Amino acid sequence: MRRTRATVVVAAAFAAAAVVTVPAFADEKPTPVVAFGGGGTTVPPTTADIPPVPAVPSKAEAQEQLNALTVGAEGSGEGYEREKFPHWENQEGSCNTRETVLQRDGDGVVVDNSCQATSGTWHSPYDGETWTDAQDVDIDHLVPLAEAWRSGAADWTTERREQFANDLTHPQLWAVTDDLNQAKGDQDPAEWQPPLEGFKCDYVKMWITVKHTWELTAQEAEKTALQQALEACSA
Repeated sequence: MRRTRATVVVAAAFAAAAVVTVPAFADEKPTPVVAFGGGGTTVPPTTADIPPVPAVPSKAEAQEQLNALTVGAEGSGEGYEREKFPHWENQEGSCNTRETVLQRDGDGVVVDNSCQATSGTWHSPYDGETWTDAQDVDIDHLVPLAEAWRSGAADWTTERREQFANDLTHPQLWAVTDDLNQAKGDQDPAEWQPPLEGFKCDYVKMWITVKHTWELTAQEAEKTALQQALEACSA
């Protein structure tokens, strides 16, 4: 695999730099520069082009939402196909959902006429790694599509599954190290949590709010793992 690994960010440095570079911990972020055409002219994208980073709920909010989750056994997964969640739909202009998240979560992102990222820097909140090649970055569905299917989405319409797979309003989509996303697969927090200790609280709080918002169920082991992780959070 092609790799252009920049400086590995340790947890402390990652947190300290978050206001500037990591949208998961930042209320504001620098506006990336987007290049159009081959003439070298650059223009900043408008607010409509790049949505704001979804908010991470507080510990208290997440606890209320966790208490409200319906606990039940997961479905078998029978009938699941990724194509039943139409994803990477068009957003603003020529950009699809993946390309939009790459711009939102990156720093200094430059794209071509078809909205493909040609350069930029991405800081993966799951492990603190920094990448300068967009092909080293995956867009992770925080609550995986297969997990959603087993937790209630099997009964949804295709339109609702499409909305879930392209949800830019809630903290469901994140630009992360590709190998890590593949290692996560469709596991829930009872089976997998991000290796960066400083991000685990945000991860479980976001998992809870996505499941609560979309009225997905949680199995007993999953809810127990979420509760234990949440209790370790300071806020």
